[in-house]
Amino acid sequence: MSATATATRTVRAERPVSRVETFMSRHAAMTPSFAAVVILALLLVGAEAFLRGDFVTARTLSALLLDNAYLLILAVGMTFVILTGGIDLSVGSVMAFTGILGSQLLAAGVPVWVAVPAMLAGGSAIGLLIGVLVQYFNVQPFIASLAGLFLARGLAFVVSLSSIRVEQPAVLWLQQNRIRLGDWYVTPTGILALLIVALAAFVLHLTRFGRTVYAIGGSEQSARLMGLGVARTKVTVYVISGFCGGLAGLVLTAYSGAGYPRNGIGTELDAIAAVVIGGTLLTGGRGYVLGSLIGVLVFGTIKTIISFMGAEQSWMQIIVGGLLLLFIVVQRVIVARSEHRR
Repeated sequence: MSATATATRTVRAERPVSRVETFMSRHAAMTPSFAAVVILALLLVGAEAFLRGDFVTARTLSALLLDNAYLLILAVGMTFVILTGGIDLSVGSVMAFTGILGSQLLAAGVPVWVAVPAMLAGGSAIGLLIGVLVQYFNVQPFIASLAGLFLARGLAFVVSLSSIRVEQPAVLWLQQNRIRLGDWYVTPTGILALLIVALAAFVLHLTRFGRTVYAIGGSEQSARLMGLGVARTKVTVYVISGFCGGLAGLVLTAYSGAGYPRNGIGTELDAIAAVVIGGTLLTGGRGYVLGSLIGVLVFGTIKTIISFMGAEQSWMQIIVGGLLLLFIVVQRVIVARSEHRR
């Protein structure tokens, strides 16, 4: 009787542990995204304590979205590409090219309703070129997108070697208009970025195309055997990334009030960092566009804290580099556990 009671108590003691393990195994892919949320919360709490209540304010938090709207749009496009196991190094240059192209067209008197679609089409065309190279010519995504980077940057310098000021009210309105709710505010560029995030989340999680994106990242060969449109989907994700680069060019042009051919140098690395910090695996198949949103907020918060403290901007790179190392280790642990369970 005593042995039976002891065994029963042992089973009961083990149940909570097994439930936790079951939950973690079922939601292992979300672990990096949860970690990003925790890091964002710790950053905000730590900054508020260190700066004595001057950081977590409506004005500062509203400015996070305003200052990083273009990066958020780039990160959304990058998420699509990385989920398939690819990479896109061209987005910063595409943003510069479309920005200077739009500024030149507007300065020449071209209507906004023509200039803006031309910007979006220019970015999409470069994305299409990269996608075709990757899918139909078997060029590695790194090399194909590197070629896109040089192409877009070269085209930007062809358009103009100097900055071009934008005076078109319809474009400047995107950044200058403020929609206020008490001390909080949001600009049309911020709303546009959030709409892109919402649309991407819908596409990735509630459409056949989105399921195909995840399937390709999980195993491209298995996706082909299931009869999924692998070729079409892989080309499309690069077109989406290029389109987001063009849209980011519009947002950055509205933000700065000018187009400049040297804009966006290194921004592709910022976008990749934000996506990885947000929990998307570089090997593809796992990740969430909402995680990329958190990654951009983490990135922006670190930048804002450093500006508040008046520290060297080099600390920005050091901190982001440390976070990337941390998240890559977490991702490797998740992948190793998944392979072990198989």
